[in-house]
Amino acid sequence: MVSVDQKKSTPVRLFSAPTAVRATFRVLEHAAPAVGARWAERIWFTLPRTRNTPAARPGQPAPGEAFALDVDGHRVVGEAWGEGPVVYLMHGWAGRREQLASFVTPLVATGHRVVAFDTPSHGRSAPGRYGPRSSSIPEFAAALTAVVARHGPAQAVIAHSMGATATAVALCDGLPVGRIALLAPMASPASHARQFAAMFNVAERTHRRLVARIERRVGAPMHHLDAPLLGRGVAMPPTLIVHDRDDTSVPVTEGEAIAATWTGARLHLTSGLGHRWLLRDPAVVAEVVDFVRR
Repeated sequence: MVSVDQKKSTPVRLFSAPTAVRATFRVLEHAAPAVGARWAERIWFTLPRTRNTPAARPGQPAPGEAFALDVDGHRVVGEAWGEGPVVYLMHGWAGRREQLASFVTPLVATGHRVVAFDTPSHGRSAPGRYGPRSSSIPEFAAALTAVVARHGPAQAVIAHSMGATATAVALCDGLPVGRIALLAPMASPASHARQFAAMFNVAERTHRRLVARIERRVGAPMHHLDAPLLGRGVAMPPTLIVHDRDDTSVPVTEGEAIAATWTGARLHLTSGLGHRWLLRDPAVVAEVVDFVRR
């Protein structure tokens, strides 16, 4: 396994840690690490607040064919455009399907059907298993598998951030996909748990309990969700990885770690795009669409 280099990684930006919270975790480490772990688990699985309706951007496609389906008792919604081999768009943690809208028009123009959806507790989908503003990698993977079962075999999946990790998990669970494009992929939840601990001042006794609670909730050890390791156990389809050197949410070392272990994966590095602008950059969109067409 190629691990993410902690020294080169940038702290996770999906959380904020006020001074008072960091001080409280320091006290709980000594007085009540189990209480600290329960609090840390709640923060870990809670989505940051976002606007309900994203602002329209130039070039955004017209609304597609709306659909809804049940995933483990929870309503997942999405939309589809065009006809032809199906390409699925998978957003990341705290994301929504509109974030990948730049791929819709060029993919439809090249003869593809494009399917995008909001995972549980995201966008316009209903809350997932653990209620509003909470989800997990296995829940993302289950949603992708269910949407593919509804709309047909996946010629490709284009996945962003944690959605890329969930796509790898779905592939290892048997989902067939022709090829995948991973954009700013998160490689290792365990690495992010360490970065989370550093940000919140969660010391070792609390951290150990936090990891145990995370594994209990998702029903799997952390290493079963580690994308580089998954690629060593299962033959992955042709893969394009695009990651920006200036990403402050998911460090570029994570994309590099996946590329180093997935046989035949191609890594393309960009600069100055960060974690989300990468999804709208014309050059990145063109490269991904060309990769899917092949």
